[in-house]
Order: sequence, then structure tokens, then C-alpha cells
Amino acid sequence: MYEAVHAHPDGDSTAARFATTAGRYGYDGVVVRGDDASPDYETLREEAPCDVVDAVEIVAEGPEQASGAVGNYRPDRTLVLVRGGTDRLNRFAVEQDRVDVLTRPFAGDGDVNHVLAKAAERNGVAVEFDLGPVLRSTGGHRVQHLDSLRKLKRILDHYDAPYVVSANAASHLALRAPRELAAVGDEIGLGAEWVREGLAAWGDVAARNRERLSESFIAPGVERGRYEEDD
Repeated sequence: MYEAVHAHPDGDSTAARFATTAGRYGYDGVVVRGDDASPDYETLREEAPCDVVDAVEIVAEGPEQASGAVGNYRPDRTLVLVRGGTDRLNRFAVEQDRVDVLTRPFAGDGDVNHVLAKAAERNGVAVEFDLGPVLRSTGGHRVQHLDSLRKLKRILDHYDAPYVVSANAASHLALRAPRELAAVGDEIGLGAEWVREGLAAWGDVAARNRERLSESFIAPGVERGRYEEDD
């Protein structure tokens, strides 16, 4: 199982500190989201007690800006995520097979409906279940987010669309062990095993992309990859 974290400078803790804590908590790896490419991921993976996946979470005002950023980052990052939160950004993300994950679909006034769920399934774009507000919010915002997560699960399950689960930690102190997140999922009606599968899905997507981006995968005679474009 993997957790997708906001490491420095987007968060308060370094990628190395996140990896150390995640390994202690029983994670197989961490996905480091951000637009800073400064960490030496090969060295981190060699020294860390768990896998470290290089990713970028694109935060854009609209689809036009997001499209350019996806094109810039796709050749260099193992995972490319697009933060949603508006209907236009949510729709853009799930309609792009160059995007791996739509994150925070309810961050603003956005929603995920049946049309978007079908597009996510068709293009292989996972939708993030953000447990952060469940863990760190109170009152009406927390209740509203819980309702949105339950609705999202029903829709994605109906269309067998891919999903991932995260607590969106910005500090290693905010990390929660997989068993804790599974217990939260069970408590709020998502199901413990369903949450575990969503945590594991990050690693599945990373493994798939690493294979597709490897030299052996794009060698002559090998099937064309998802991100390789026609001449």
C-alpha cells in the first residue's frame, strides 16, 4: 500500500522524512506530489525503507493551463496528477489518458457524475478519494465531504472506474497507518478492504507506468505504450 504525500516545498516534511515514517507505519511506498524535481529519487529509493515515486500534482486555473502542464511533465514523471475541484477541470482530467489521477474532485464546487465516471473508466484515470477532510475537518464541511465520498463510491463502483485513496498528508506527523485509514473507511461506510485496495492502487499505477516508460517497453517490436504518441 502507498500514500500520496505533499513533500517540501509543497508540504512541511521532506520526501526522505515521509518515506522513513511511511516505512515504519507499514507502507510499501510513498508517492511524492509536487512540481519541484529537486529530490534525487534514485538515491532516495536506495536509502529509504520503502519505495519513493516521483509525481506531480498539477494545479491550474482551467483545462487550457492544465493541458500544457500535462504535456510538459508527462515525459519526466512516473505519475501525473491533476487537481480538480471544478466541473471543467474534473472533466478535463478524466478525459485525458495522459493523466493518471484526478485528485480532490470536490475541492471547490466540482462534482463527479455518471458521465465523468464512464470517461474515467474508458481512459484509465483513477479518481482520488481524499480522506483528509474526514480526518482534519469538523462540522458541516466534514458531513458534506462524507456524503460526497459515499456518492462517489456508488458511481465509480457502478462503472468499475479506477480509484485511489489518500489522506493528503502535508507533514509526516499527519501520516496515518494503513490500518488506521482502513478503520476510518469502515466507520464511514466505504469499507476497510475497499480503502486498502485504493491505497494499493497507487503502487499499481506506478508499476504500470515504470514498465511503460522503460527502455525495454519501447524497444522495436514491443507494443506501443500508453504515453507514446504517433509520429
